[in-house]
Amino acid sequence: MPSERCEIKRLLTICHLVAIRQLNGTVPTMSLHPCHRVKRHSHKPAQDEAEETEPLEEEDGEGVGLGSGEAFAEMMKHGLTELDVGILKFVSEHKGFSGILKERYSDFVVHEVNKEGKTVWLDDLSVPEEQPGSEVFTEEQKHELEQLQLFKNKEGNVSIEVADDTKEKRTLVHKAVKTLYPGLETKTEEREGKKFIVAYHAAGQKALAAPRKHSWPKSRGAFCHFVLYKENKDTMEAINVLSKFLRMRPNVFSYMGTKDKRAITVQEIAVLKVTAERLSHLNKCLNNFKLGNFCYKKHPLKLGELQGNHFTVVIRNITGTDDQVQQAMTSLRETGFINYYGMQRFGTTAVPTHQVGKAILQDNWNEVIDLILKPRPGAEKGYMVKCREEWAQSQDPEAALKKLPVKRCVEGQLLRGLSMYGKKNIITAFAMIPRNNRLMYIHSYQSFMWNTMVSRRIEAFGLKAVEGDLVLRGAEAETHSIQDVVMPLPGFDVIYPTHHVGKGYREKLSADNLDIDNMRHRVRDYSLAGAYRRILIKPSDVNWEVINYDDPRISLVHTDVEKLEDQPPPVFNKEGKYRALRMEFSLPPSTYATMAIREVLKMDTSIKNQTQLNTTWLN
Repeated sequence: MPSERCEIKRLLTICHLVAIRQLNGTVPTMSLHPCHRVKRHSHKPAQDEAEETEPLEEEDGEGVGLGSGEAFAEMMKHGLTELDVGILKFVSEHKGFSGILKERYSDFVVHEVNKEGKTVWLDDLSVPEEQPGSEVFTEEQKHELEQLQLFKNKEGNVSIEVADDTKEKRTLVHKAVKTLYPGLETKTEEREGKKFIVAYHAAGQKALAAPRKHSWPKSRGAFCHFVLYKENKDTMEAINVLSKFLRMRPNVFSYMGTKDKRAITVQEIAVLKVTAERLSHLNKCLNNFKLGNFCYKKHPLKLGELQGNHFTVVIRNITGTDDQVQQAMTSLRETGFINYYGMQRFGTTAVPTHQVGKAILQDNWNEVIDLILKPRPGAEKGYMVKCREEWAQSQDPEAALKKLPVKRCVEGQLLRGLSMYGKKNIITAFAMIPRNNRLMYIHSYQSFMWNTMVSRRIEAFGLKAVEGDLVLRGAEAETHSIQDVVMPLPGFDVIYPTHHVGKGYREKLSADNLDIDNMRHRVRDYSLAGAYRRILIKPSDVNWEVINYDDPRISLVHTDVEKLEDQPPPVFNKEGKYRALRMEFSLPPSTYATMAIREVLKMDTSIKNQTQLNTTWLN
């Protein structure tokens, strides 16, 4: 969303406050003082995007020991529901109906909307034509020259026979080598009556220290931008796979936002000094990925640059009538939905991430360790169960760590830290977990607080702006609507609504043994500046249709790859025994599509509830 300067003010009061920039659906904070202009600070809001390039392994309930649906369902019996994380209210008055979300990962399709406002599609697998001269070489010669350029050619040179031996032809080959493969020189040799152009390294052994410096044309942008289509993989998992195949570190890749795992997603990626041709070769050996729409640019991508995401969502086995669907979708288009933080913000296990975050903010480090490492109800991978049991019995981090074959999970990193630094230095041990994972806990607590207080705000005042609310823009009070109202995430650098709901922040934080007037932590990383977030979000580009079908296994969405392969779109049976709602809409960053779907269905979208629905239907 384009950055805008807007004004926050208390409704029906004289004083108003200084403009701040909207970012990713959450408005960052400033040091605000009534009636005085203040300098803008650099505090960033809690964001959904990953901050680190090499994530931990996820303990997500998939894989060894949890192969059966029954085992996963057993684990989710102890998971969270929406009520547990403050998600309570709806804005529409239609009668809700049930349906199954993400029964297949192809039921949830996400297309990124880039910073220019264009939806990102995968619709071209071709490699852009290199500079004039590339047609001089065969594919084998191109590969040999590239290997030579990167000092991977054992021969030390590449010989190219000039079949059509003319001066013009030889000149063309000489120029093509030097233009397309910087760092290489050429000479002409004659062997057995045949002319050869011999390419070799001009830089000699000195170039071995930094071969990449000599391997990229100056006229070409340093970054190859491409569209990544992926199925049932999260963004960081995909980046790690690409890194391994290219034998590069993940930090050479950049992107504007992370995308869901259980979905088909399409997004733009940029990589430093890797050719489109090399990336294109990966399409032959990777499953569940496609790379295309290649181009070269001078800049990488940055987190948060996107304007949002366009969603195509299928809700299967719906029970609502056509009239109910019409009312629900019309309300979504015209009124929107409560901008709750979705369930994925709080984890899927019996120990919610916001509880860990609360313990961090309380400076209760023994509780932090206990919450992360203690045995928990529900099915888990066998080795994780043994690890937790070992910790509970012995409190020996090294013994517990030996039970983990995969040590790059949160539990493994924490145990490694405890092994190195001991229980008397828990803060340092905890810091072995990557920063982004650690901050996830306290951001989760902020999100829990925001959800809880917004539910109270809707309960108290409904869908109208009232005196004491905080709103965007500095217009007169009479013109304000609920669409303008924001609520703060707690922190040291925000103001709170002046009505009784705003005062409830102090009560709620006090009940959690936290001081609203002292949100700075002795560890700087865990100090909360706070932020502002709109109460309501109205989607754009809203469309929908009800589909009848017979086979529950078929895909109900025509994907980018299927279109590229000229596969026909799915055919539906108007008399089919199953009904599904297929909807499309666009949302700004850091808003949750599941919360829009929740507003339509008026039902709990938690994995716990959806697993129960899915298991019942399949049985």
